[in-house]
Amino acid sequence: MKKTTRILKQFLFLPLSLSLVLGVYSCKEETKETSADSMPIETETVEVDVEAEKDEVIAHMKKYKDAFQNLSTDGTMELFSEDSQVFESGGTEGTYANYIEHHIGPELSHFNSFTFSDYTIEVQVDLPYAFTTETYIYTLDLKPNKEKNRKAQIISKKGVATSVLKKVDGSWKILKTHSSSRDYNPN
Repeated sequence: MKKTTRILKQFLFLPLSLSLVLGVYSCKEETKETSADSMPIETETVEVDVEAEKDEVIAHMKKYKDAFQNLSTDGTMELFSEDSQVFESGGTEGTYANYIEHHIGPELSHFNSFTFSDYTIEVQVDLPYAFTTETYIYTLDLKPNKEKNRKAQIISKKGVATSVLKKVDGSWKILKTHSSSRDYNPN
């Protein structure tokens, strides 16, 4: 009798256990995965005057060029993002702040003048970014330096610069800029 009761308990235990598991599983909240394609997306169309954005970028880059022609970096920090990157003629200059402190800032004091000619700029706007390509000839009137035994001289270079800008809080900021040049001899 004991053996029969034990077998009966085993046979009853299995269906009861199974129904308990199925009961718990069926009470579990059903979740469905949905793809992004099936979810409605609300979009807002904002009209952008691309020509006006291009004009803003051109004005922004002109401020940078004009500062060099004025032999000054005053007011140029606001043209760049804090983590900007400057590349010049195969070298990495670091951030614009570093470039001012260790390169262009001290260098400007060695010039009588720094002028651009034959300047062109192309701008492509793909908000929030803009991409520029500038071509130019720059002429440096270098002061003499007795300590370095250097006479005054005029240096002309044909240059090109590309920059990536981003519109941040309504203002354009230069994220990256790269310039390079070669000797220029118009003859």
